[in-house]
Amino acid sequence: MKLSSLSRERIFALALIAPCFLFVVVFAFYPILYSFYLSLHRIILGIPSLGQPFTGLENYRDLLHDRIALHSLANTLLFVFISTFLEILFGLIIALVINRHFRGRGMVRAAILVPWAIPTVVSSQMWRFIFNDQYGLLNYILYGSDTSRYSAWLADPVYAFSAIVAADVWKTSSFAALLILAGLQVIPDELYEAARMDGAGAWQRFRRITLPLVKPAILVALLFRTMDAFRVFDLVFVMTQGGPADSTNVLQFYGYKKMFTEGLMGYGSTISVVVFLMALAVTLLYIRVMGKGMLKAENA
Repeated sequence: MKLSSLSRERIFALALIAPCFLFVVVFAFYPILYSFYLSLHRIILGIPSLGQPFTGLENYRDLLHDRIALHSLANTLLFVFISTFLEILFGLIIALVINRHFRGRGMVRAAILVPWAIPTVVSSQMWRFIFNDQYGLLNYILYGSDTSRYSAWLADPVYAFSAIVAADVWKTSSFAALLILAGLQVIPDELYEAARMDGAGAWQRFRRITLPLVKPAILVALLFRTMDAFRVFDLVFVMTQGGPADSTNVLQFYGYKKMFTEGLMGYGSTISVVVFLMALAVTLLYIRVMGKGMLKAENA
């Protein structure tokens, strides 16, 4: 029995997709499912005699009554809101600047991407040095050689949290700018020329043309940055270790401490599952909003 050309094309397409699908299953779906499995058990590293007793949703109930976990959740949500807002704001400003025609624009674009290209652990260490209370650059800029006035920035809860946000915004605003720039470059110049001929000023052109047409790119940048902000770990690990007084403790870092410091593998997996579900919920919400926005743009 001979296969039709359409059937052969479908088989060929499935053969091409299969390796990618298998890769996703092994390195994405399986770890997620296994983490959920671990979260339903009481597992303590170093005590093999305890076994892995099934506890159902007990870890999740304990999480709801864990004050440090709830505080870490509040820190996570605050970090996501502030850092994402600032990154999208600065990313939009940067994109608008580098989208203009000027001498050396290519060099400026390359320089703006440098912070994003630096590994997060390296940039975190750099910012930890900047905020150091003994030899930090910030103290030297503010107080010069008068060491008696130096401030311990990372020992203050408010300043330490602000330092984490500043480091994240500095590193990833350029990534948001890159995505928004891609949206700006598809806007036809004829629209701006027509608006100028109609007497529209710079603010009116931005509000009536640029902002509506670049909204899909902004939403994509917002989606990626929100997902990444929920997973923040290395910044906290390098700069503050969650201190002082848990002021910079986020859920991902708290889960790490529970798993590898206290050995509570089941409870730590519960925290990881909660972070995943939060990021998934926000992602689905953004996708729904983006879909409605694009549908309205097509119907307009």
